[in-house]
Amino acid sequence: MPRLARGYAAPTPPPPPPSSSSAHAARSAAIKAARDKMYAENMRRNRTILLYSVGALAIATGITYAAVPAYRAFCAATGFAGTPMTDPERFSADRLYATDESKGRPITVRFEATSNDALPWSFEPQQRSVRVVPGQTALAFYTAKNNSDQDLIGIATYNMTPDKIAQYFAKVECFCFEEQKIRAGEEVDLPVFFFIDRDIVDDPTLDNVDDVVLSYTFFRARRNDRGHLEPDAPEEVVHKTLGWDKYEHAPKAGGEAKA
Repeated sequence: MPRLARGYAAPTPPPPPPSSSSAHAARSAAIKAARDKMYAENMRRNRTILLYSVGALAIATGITYAAVPAYRAFCAATGFAGTPMTDPERFSADRLYATDESKGRPITVRFEATSNDALPWSFEPQQRSVRVVPGQTALAFYTAKNNSDQDLIGIATYNMTPDKIAQYFAKVECFCFEEQKIRAGEEVDLPVFFFIDRDIVDDPTLDNVDDVVLSYTFFRARRNDRGHLEPDAPEEVVHKTLGWDKYEHAPKAGGEAKA
């Protein structure tokens, strides 16, 4: 065997090729990492879509739930369909005093009360009428008695006649559209604290109006499919007590609205 020259270094042999099992493991790890990344991206995208969908559904549900209260609030703020005013801006101190002109224009407010046949309550005003000077507050009371042998919940609607005076009739405190639970045989007093805005004296369309009627109707309460309490009576009956039967209503799904 020949001898190597002095100072000559033998070349380093190349590393052995990777075994087939090592290469397969590396490919599997790369594929798994790519798959995990894809799954994570899909999960993130699906979660975003779900959040947007839930948000849209919540908004739509909120709008649906608020539809009836918003309609009542609109009527209360504008006096639409004979609904007495409940706009807080009209309760400011500068509105609650009588002027010489309003003192010469007193208005008689008469009170009426009815109870739906499905509700075994006695319901009546404690006074038949009060004389009100525009700009001054007045207090009236109704009495309701549960004549049945079980506790019952009622809801009252209200209306003003003539309806054109409603925009000047402001209720500070009232029991209408609120749950009233009366125990079997119990009798309760229900207050109505109100005033007539003194701007009524400047409305020529109401020059001859000096006698108005505030009427309440009590219905037995029921829970709708959303869990909200509402009058247990046909919609047409409720609309009539509110004075809304003279107005066109939005059609219901699958049918036409009744006037």
